[in-house]
Amino acid sequence: MKEVNPQETSRAFAFEMWMNAPMPMVTFFKTLHVARLVQVSKKRGLKFNMLMCYCIGKAACRIKEFYLLPVGGKLIQFDSIAVNTIVANKEGEVSSCDIPFSEDLSLFNQNYLQLTQKVADSCVNHDLTDSMVIGTSALVQYEIDGAVGMYSGIFNNPFLIWGKYKHGFFKTTLTVSFQFHHTQMDGAHASRFLDGIQSEINNLSK
Repeated sequence: MKEVNPQETSRAFAFEMWMNAPMPMVTFFKTLHVARLVQVSKKRGLKFNMLMCYCIGKAACRIKEFYLLPVGGKLIQFDSIAVNTIVANKEGEVSSCDIPFSEDLSLFNQNYLQLTQKVADSCVNHDLTDSMVIGTSALVQYEIDGAVGMYSGIFNNPFLIWGKYKHGFFKTTLTVSFQFHHTQMDGAHASRFLDGIQSEINNLSK
């Protein structure tokens, strides 16, 4: 990771416009078709949430804006991406776990299982400060349509939330909310990212 001059990047105008805005975060909602994700999860014995995180990471790494993040009033460029998941720990509370993204699904799954188990047992967050981290929170026991107003003023990272997927007669859907800092990306980038998640889900190998 390194600091870059915003004026030498494609985010120069956005940095001037949004870096000091009182509410620089934007939230998009999208309904994903996840029947294939459910099928792959059941057939291969893989966690649904892990597969979601994998598709998120794979879609993000195709968009160069995800490697930039406003941090402390500066624009920081990263060489790698990680996906965060919230873990229920042994004390009945929640802890945070950053998982380094790899396009190798087997390796990503291995890291996901090992790191989330370590965090659950230790009740200590696992943070990757040298990667651009995409936050996620899966409230899989609840039927929610999304979340807004997550901006803390401290963390500017992109963040996705989803609840329980819904079975229909001919489709299985999952509504996600995606919050992003407008300095980092525009609506077109965010939309392309969300479309990319759907594409990655559709292309998962059974």
